[in-house]
Amino acid sequence: MSTVAESVVQPEAVPAEPPVKKRKLLSRDPNTTTAGDLMSPPVGVFRPDMTVAETIEQLRVMTRDAIVTYCYITDADGRLQGLVVMRDLLLARPEQKLEELMARDIFALPAHMKLEDALKLALSRHYPVYPVVDINGVLKGLVRGDELFAEQAIEISAQAGSMVGVEKEERLNTPLGRSLLLRHPWLQINLLTAFVAAAVVGIFEDTLGKLVILAVFLPVMAGQTGNTGCQALAVTLRGMTLGDLKPGTERALVMKEGMLGLFNGLLVGVTAGAGMALYASMQGEAQPLMMGIVVLIAMVVSCIVSGLAGALIPLGLKKAGADPATASSIFLTTASDVASMGIFLTLSTVLLL
Repeated sequence: MSTVAESVVQPEAVPAEPPVKKRKLLSRDPNTTTAGDLMSPPVGVFRPDMTVAETIEQLRVMTRDAIVTYCYITDADGRLQGLVVMRDLLLARPEQKLEELMARDIFALPAHMKLEDALKLALSRHYPVYPVVDINGVLKGLVRGDELFAEQAIEISAQAGSMVGVEKEERLNTPLGRSLLLRHPWLQINLLTAFVAAAVVGIFEDTLGKLVILAVFLPVMAGQTGNTGCQALAVTLRGMTLGDLKPGTERALVMKEGMLGLFNGLLVGVTAGAGMALYASMQGEAQPLMMGIVVLIAMVVSCIVSGLAGALIPLGLKKAGADPATASSIFLTTASDVASMGIFLTLSTVLLL
């Protein structure tokens, strides 16, 4: 049988919960939670020398209190030897031994493996149940596939909140005071980064004084480049969570996001530049065409910078040991605002004055 065939290095286990108990799904930290934290005691465990008839007789009793998906075969010391699927069991002769039917090299989750790593391993192996073993290969429990992937869904959904300063532990019924305590520090940090962008604009006070029309397009520049960076950030975080971002692929990701920034900036920049030229012409400005060109160039360069930042910032934070989902958006917002406004106003100063 090739259904669950693949072996994995196996570290140690964690105490289990009753299999029939419906556990409340909680958001766990994937960096500290282990596969063993999710497991229930094993059911459907048999010896290799048992016959098919004996196994089916025992299954009749077991299934009164638990759901048995696979028959797990262990030796006298409890080490996992193999697995028999129900179809093979039902089609086999009554006198056949389980060791004749079992798949021997089966996929198992190490009990002390981090949840984040366990999710990545399980992504390409969608089974209803995963066996959990300790460092000696002893079967310690089972993790249901629906619970494992529900944890993954919680982690992905939590990223959206983390990116705007909402902690993973906050829920709809979280008390007002607790929510304020969790959210407010991030708003203060965000305010400090906003001052950085404001300082950049302040440097070009003379330029804005002479060309007030430029102020109209500052939010446009900041908004478009910010969205470009957020797209790159979302894809990068998703790749980290789903295990798509493997060692050695970071360079290709950064290059791709830079190219996307170039092309998106060019396409959006043409529209924005035309809008600026038209608006400047309507306002009676002396250089409407040049203003449109400035917007186009600034949009292209800013989107490239923002796209690169959206990929590089979470990669850098992960390498530094920080949580990319929580901290990336703050740095990205600052980088996008400073880049877009700084580049736009610099070009305006050089080319229009």
